[in-house]
Amino acid sequence: MNTSCKPNAELSRCIWNSTSPIGKGDLTRGLLPFFSKNCKNDIRIRRRTRRDRAVVSMSKNHVETEVLEKSDGLTYKDAGVDIDAGSELVKRIAKMAPGIGGFGGLFPLGDSYLVAGTDGVGTKLKLAFETGIHDTIGIDLVAMSVNDIITSGAKPLFFLDYFATSRLDVGLAEKVIKGIVDGCQQSDCALLGGETAEMPDFYADGEYDLSGFAVGIVKKDSVIDGKNIEVGDVLIGLPSSGVHSNGFSLVRRVLERSGLFLNDNLPGSSLSLGEALMAPTVIYVKQVLDIISRGGVKGIAHITGGGFTDNIPRVFPEGLGALIYENSWAVPPVFKWIQESGRIEDAEMSRTFNMGIGMVLVMKEEAALRLLGDEHAKNSVYRIGEVVSGDGVSYR
Repeated sequence: MNTSCKPNAELSRCIWNSTSPIGKGDLTRGLLPFFSKNCKNDIRIRRRTRRDRAVVSMSKNHVETEVLEKSDGLTYKDAGVDIDAGSELVKRIAKMAPGIGGFGGLFPLGDSYLVAGTDGVGTKLKLAFETGIHDTIGIDLVAMSVNDIITSGAKPLFFLDYFATSRLDVGLAEKVIKGIVDGCQQSDCALLGGETAEMPDFYADGEYDLSGFAVGIVKKDSVIDGKNIEVGDVLIGLPSSGVHSNGFSLVRRVLERSGLFLNDNLPGSSLSLGEALMAPTVIYVKQVLDIISRGGVKGIAHITGGGFTDNIPRVFPEGLGALIYENSWAVPPVFKWIQESGRIEDAEMSRTFNMGIGMVLVMKEEAALRLLGDEHAKNSVYRIGEVVSGDGVSYR
């Protein structure tokens, strides 16, 4: 779930109401007011870098506060998205509805389970509005749900969408829904229906919102639930096409800070920034179901919001963790640009973005070696780590 945040402009000078108190939050954000000697109401905003240390000097007519060496690297929380708050909400909901928290919800039906998932595409829609690229955003929508339900080993059956806008632009809506149809074809599932809502004054003119859900099915004796994962199992990563559909509130802040435009070239790539960022989410359905059919898959994690840090441990039994091999796959240039332009810490990148791996499969070593040795799987799977004792995700 993404929450947009109006970008903050870096100001070298502004006028501030002198009666407004200076709070601790202002200091930690680097908003540093001071009165000049000539005018109490003249307040400037300074920004410094690196360490978080404040110096305050005061006299009868002069107050100066500045932070020395404060880090100005961006975080997802700076962009308005608090992953910890989202995790806390899931914990509270789980108390009211035990059994939730997986990538997909399971409902018993005879000797099978129906598996359902629902999602949207977050603030990636903002870039769709800016770039005018509307024919692939529907693929993202389908991908976010079907990629969740295949983590249980379920084959998608059908998908339904919800399209809401202020005033219906039939041509634009047709492009969006064409993407949804394309996504369903890639998933080998039916677009069963949907809802189009015209809501004047609720959305800005020319903008729209999307959500949808998918339902699949898996035999009860074939469910992949991670219960048999053990130390020594292998982590297989499936490459992503880029950012997919998570982290765009932070991406947009990085774009603002970089001074580049969406039609500018992405450093290290032949694509423009807009093209790279709007690359549709990979739909893993056919690839994952094929790998499952070969045997040896014990757990599957869809790498979405929360990145490696939060998603991989979701499929592990208690007492087990993941060791990730650094440099074991090619990180797409778009992530390097995001990190450098936003001065984002490694840990923050790994908790926000997929970093080039959109799906992680936990497999028996023998099965993983067979897969890695398959010529047809070459360049589409990576051995990225192993299961170890402990908890969380570590890197080597």
